Amino acid sequence: MSTALDTRRSAEAAAAAATKAAAAPKGLLPVILTATFMTALDVFVVNVAVPSLQGDLGAGPAAVQWVMAGFSLALAAGLVTAGRLGDRYGRRRVFALGLALFTLASAACGLAPTAAALVGSRVAQGLAAALMGPQVLAILRTAFSGAAQARAFARYGLTMGVGAVFGQLIGGLLIRADLLGLGWRSCFLINLPIGLAALALVRRCLPESRAPRRPGLDPVGVLLVTLGLTGLVLPLIQGPGQGWPLWTGLCLAASLALLAAFAVHQHRTTSTSTESTSAESNSAGSNSAGSNSAGSNSAAGNTAPLVDTRLFRSRAFSAGLLAQLAFWLGQASFFLVLALHLQLGRGLDALGAGLVFTAIGLGYLLTSNTTHRVTARLGEPRTITVGGLLMAAGLGLLALAAYGAADGGVWWLAPGLFVDGLGMGLVIAPVTTVALAAVEPGLAGSAAGVVSTVQQVGGAVGVALIGLVYYGAGDATAAFGRSVTALAVLELVLVGLVRLLPRASGREAGRS
Repeated sequence: MSTALDTRRSAEAAAAAATKAAAAPKGLLPVILTATFMTALDVFVVNVAVPSLQGDLGAGPAAVQWVMAGFSLALAAGLVTAGRLGDRYGRRRVFALGLALFTLASAACGLAPTAAALVGSRVAQGLAAALMGPQVLAILRTAFSGAAQARAFARYGLTMGVGAVFGQLIGGLLIRADLLGLGWRSCFLINLPIGLAALALVRRCLPESRAPRRPGLDPVGVLLVTLGLTGLVLPLIQGPGQGWPLWTGLCLAASLALLAAFAVHQHRTTSTSTESTSAESNSAGSNSAGSNSAGSNSAAGNTAPLVDTRLFRSRAFSAGLLAQLAFWLGQASFFLVLALHLQLGRGLDALGAGLVFTAIGLGYLLTSNTTHRVTARLGEPRTITVGGLLMAAGLGLLALAAYGAADGGVWWLAPGLFVDGLGMGLVIAPVTTVALAAVEPGLAGSAAGVVSTVQQVGGAVGVALIGLVYYGAGDATAAFGRSVTALAVLELVLVGLVRLLPRASGREAGRS
């Protein structure tokens, strides 16, 4: 058994070394982070486009809700499978496919003649984004090491934050500019030149990487996880707006059963795959070169788990996922309640609300650009702790501003937003890095799929939970104040979960 594991680890180490030997081509980060930015932007820019597209396409409330929900649902359901596809078929290849499909789907969104066509195009966009997302994290994990990896993940965090924080402002500016009379359609069509430019550089700038062993996909696992995640995310998206009808509870119960069955199936498949690897390695050690080749070809046809459950033996990965969940529970929900407060409670239009968001952006830009230097000194756990405490303090200031200056100008919110942005910039990259740092390169795609799924599911659950707090308050000021107070408590939970992470000194963090 140990011989098999040693053989596998040696092969994976050689593959990782070969990937990094390509010296991470100069354009690698701009290409993959362009895809990250487009995905983050398209999650939030639709909030601004809804009033215009509703009038233009004659879309009813249900269709408008699906324009927003279809993207998130397809994205969440496809991430785990997409991560393993990259391990098997090559991360560059799957990334390029996702980028091409995302660009085409964006064109279809921008040219949609009906609300139904727009919904279908948004679902296609979400599936394409699911193909790209895990590949970005896996490429960052395998193409960089040490301080360069920390800088790369810091840029990743910066890009995600800029897309999220400035998405509403960018959408408002595009609609106000009314480029070529396109109105809301420009929010989607802007992806065409960006996507095509990135596609032209993929082959030149991205090294190919994949798992050393490339066994077949697990069709039962694909079915279970897709149905399970769909059943989980769909009622969380639709339930709040429909008053949580009976079908949402039944759907959630079924999803939990499906995901439990998926977990059991993945554990069994992991055990079988590990035993097969051990037997193959022992056989290869005693057979001739010809027999060894035949054995390798045979092994390539074996089924591998979508999620190798040995990942969860790593304390850094398991605790990192919990920290990811706590962090992302608060992000989408915070942006939602802030947008509602600014537009419904304070009477701002989309562009005005987007301008207020810049206060978060300024704080975020200040810290996200230097996070890699902070983690080099403090290590990821301490950096996340500092960031979480800053976010809790910023949210506390927002609660005070909401109650103390309810009739005052919106810029009373700016100090709290700025401090919250400072904390976000310190958390978003390290909380992703710490979960992936100890993962073997051959499992990078699978691990990235799990991390990306936790981000999406955490966002959906957070919106549902904070929605209950917000809409249960009645008064707009009280709704916002209670929501940000609950979110401040959640950030303190994140700080507590950091204690589960393995400790590392700043110098070790910088070298690893």
